[in-house]
Amino acid sequence: MALIENTPRGLYCPAGDFYIDPWKCDNSMRAVITHGHSDHARAGCATYLCSPSCEPILRARLGRTITTQSLPFGLAHELRIGDALVALLPAGHVLGSAMIRIRRAPGTTHAATPHDDGGTWLITGDYKLTADGLTETAELCSCDTLITESTFGLPVFRWQPDAQLRLDLNTWWHQCQQLGRSAVVFAYSLGKAQRILTMADSSLGPLLAHPAALSIVQAYRAAGATLPEVTLATPQATSAARAAGTPALVVSPQSVDGSAWLTALGPIATAVASGWMAIRGTRRRSNISRGFAISDHADWPQLLSACRQTGASRIGVTHGYTAPLVRYLIESGTPAFELATRFTGESPQPIMDTSDAADAATGDSPDP
Repeated sequence: MALIENTPRGLYCPAGDFYIDPWKCDNSMRAVITHGHSDHARAGCATYLCSPSCEPILRARLGRTITTQSLPFGLAHELRIGDALVALLPAGHVLGSAMIRIRRAPGTTHAATPHDDGGTWLITGDYKLTADGLTETAELCSCDTLITESTFGLPVFRWQPDAQLRLDLNTWWHQCQQLGRSAVVFAYSLGKAQRILTMADSSLGPLLAHPAALSIVQAYRAAGATLPEVTLATPQATSAARAAGTPALVVSPQSVDGSAWLTALGPIATAVASGWMAIRGTRRRSNISRGFAISDHADWPQLLSACRQTGASRIGVTHGYTAPLVRYLIESGTPAFELATRFTGESPQPIMDTSDAADAATGDSPDP
């Protein structure tokens, strides 16, 4: 019996009878969750195991009545589930995001050969290796089988330093202010919006957020994160900021573009924060005044670094540009394979996830 199996519901560990980020859930399933984005955390499971800082985010996204168990980060906190041993390591993607190390508990027997079993597995979920001052910094460990995301698995994707991104963001906001416009940055409600808020220079003016993003700001604070003062984006708030000569910066899911909610904010300029903005054609096709190549995923150099650092003898690649990374790894002498998934990671059009779309449709946060 293999330690990890790819099933129509997602990755499954028979030894522990649990799923990793299942995309099709029912109330008999136990889930181990890497992070709170809706392509990794779906409603309907009986229980959810996650990191402590992910727990309030899961409740904000999936409902306050879900049954959760938290496991601290670190190999020293390894937890036995059935005949499997599970440990969580920080993934650096969004607050509470985890890489999941799984191995078979000593003394247990199984039918598979060691090669078929895969030895010790590390499943990254989504990750980035650079520190951002808000999310727990990623930690890797050695493993036999690595399952890595590859959302931005092309050599063209190489992120700029945070210092440059901060300068670009705040320079654009100041330019918007000189035109008497609020600066609206379209970004995922979970992770990207909070990162934009910490990068913004609050001395320039007030920071405002769409209800969906503001609810996650509150969940971040509940998890212990430090964020600047952020208030609800309303027509009254943006009007007051313009009257004071300091038009606001607003973070919002892109799904509100063209909506009555956005129009009511008054004169605006819009930007998108996404790794896809690194591609000139994507920026050109977007109906926005500015694009910022800001991503919470690993770029090409980080993906290669993660593969090297784990020392994995075989690597499964999932989400996004899988084929180029698999080809590169095989040509470099590392056995690699594509791992099919229902989701493909951060989507270039539109820049939102399904929870953002639902939030924008109602104007409410995921869980009142």
